[in-house]
Amino acid sequence: MPVHYIDFNNKHVPEKENVLTADNRAFRYGDGLFETMRWMDGDIRFLHHHVDRLQEGMRMLQLEHAHTFDAHFIRSRATALVNKNGLSSKHVRVRLQVYRDGEGLYSPQQNKAAYVMSVAPLDADDVKHRKLGLIVDVYSEYRKPYSELSKLKSANALIYVMAGLYRKKKGLDDVLILNQEGFLCESLSANIFVWYGKKLYTPAISEGCVDGVMRKAIIDIALDSGLEVIEAQISPDIMNEAEEIFHTNAIHGVQWVMGYKQKRYFNRISRMLQERLAMVNC
Repeated sequence: MPVHYIDFNNKHVPEKENVLTADNRAFRYGDGLFETMRWMDGDIRFLHHHVDRLQEGMRMLQLEHAHTFDAHFIRSRATALVNKNGLSSKHVRVRLQVYRDGEGLYSPQQNKAAYVMSVAPLDADDVKHRKLGLIVDVYSEYRKPYSELSKLKSANALIYVMAGLYRKKKGLDDVLILNQEGFLCESLSANIFVWYGKKLYTPAISEGCVDGVMRKAIIDIALDSGLEVIEAQISPDIMNEAEEIFHTNAIHGVQWVMGYKQKRYFNRISRMLQERLAMVNC
């Protein structure tokens, strides 16, 4: 069995080697951020958007030297790690976790950033746009509180873990998460879009959703395609009236939702956006 490697602070180490201690702040407090990126054709898709989001998040968390986590650094470290693991000919999921190094309780002793990068080949469903749409439901046991921090890809992911348990229990493909006021926020790992009344709606960032890289890309493509895009507060009741619903994230691109309870949706807009996304050079 070949050894698989991760990049731990600029050093390749076997994935099974212990690298984090019990006082790691990401483990203790969720004190960190992460980016999940798609490697294909020798580069990371929409890398500039990932860099912008990561650096903004690091500055918000007062992590030092955010500027050093730039496109050159991420691309070079990802390239080296992909090659180290013999994955250069494949589509690859790249995960970069940046966390506050050092000790301390809630008040950190320092603000130096450390990181772990890992890579894994994508399976066939990740590489090829799936023909069958998603079956979803609304998760309402717990809601996502919103603030300026809500848009970050934070290491604190309890709401998604609980929603994931519900998804698994119900045998669903995905679930939609509500914000603290009961409005649509996002799904487990994606932003959501709703096609209704010949307009494309998506929850505004102020509604608590993650500021998604693919969300930005799809909004740009939709606008360039002549669609009206509205970032808004959206009631979950719209799911009973919508013509289409689809999810977007950096790994899958656009995933159309086929069904919610007894409701079934079309996929004309989502299919068009997915096709145009495939033609984007980034």
